[in-house]
Amino acid sequence: MQFSPCNHTFAICCYQESPFLEECIQSVREQDMLGKIIMTTGTPNSYIASVAKKHQIPLYINPNGGEISKDWNFAIEKAETELVTLAHQDDIYEKNFLKKVLFNCNKVQKPLIVFTDYGELRENVVVTENKLLKMKRVMLTPLRIPVLWNSRFIRRRILAFGSAICCPSVTYIKPNLPEKLFESGYRSDLDWQTWEKISKIKGAFIYCNNTLMYHRIHKNSATTAIIIENDRTKEDLEMFCKFWPVWVAKIIEKFYGNAEKSNEL
Repeated sequence: MQFSPCNHTFAICCYQESPFLEECIQSVREQDMLGKIIMTTGTPNSYIASVAKKHQIPLYINPNGGEISKDWNFAIEKAETELVTLAHQDDIYEKNFLKKVLFNCNKVQKPLIVFTDYGELRENVVVTENKLLKMKRVMLTPLRIPVLWNSRFIRRRILAFGSAICCPSVTYIKPNLPEKLFESGYRSDLDWQTWEKISKIKGAFIYCNNTLMYHRIHKNSATTAIIIENDRTKEDLEMFCKFWPVWVAKIIEKFYGNAEKSNEL
């Protein structure tokens, strides 16, 4: 099947009152190609409702919200198209994001996920190079070669050294994936846990090595809070143990943890 914009939905996941939400919406609206846009939330409030009304975007409220895995699964469920990108409310997308995603997705017979390179936004300044970003690009180097997109061995070797895939850059091909993608119990690594689960499925992990979106790092972000609370270190170790003996996992986690400190403000 050849996918077009009508087969895609940007599902903007909203939480509490983000001052960056409308900037995210604007970047999605300005795509060179555009299908559907929806907004979802597990924390309904008048701010989110007013923004959805202002931009005439359908808003879906998760009655069982409050846990990120449930909110993300809900957002994917509410997207009626075959392809869905979970747009995090603080992040922004380049105008050619969807165009590049569809182009690469249509190169293979059974795509599972399509993900792109990314940069960061720190105090409204675009950052394209730092220790963490460089490390992730090195890890993903094998997937610059399209013939390796279908290799389960290669993708699992990459995941064995950390989560190099930026979650808001990912587009999910729903018909080729399990109905329930995200599992409860993880705060920071539920995306990595999902990559590990679907890495076992026959199909393609498609990597667009262009910087097509920007992940915002700020003091109120979930990523920053989790690092401060040390939850990420615990979860990272659990994930490494899915691939390695415990003693090896602990060594790798130390190096990985040092690189993650670049997320601190």
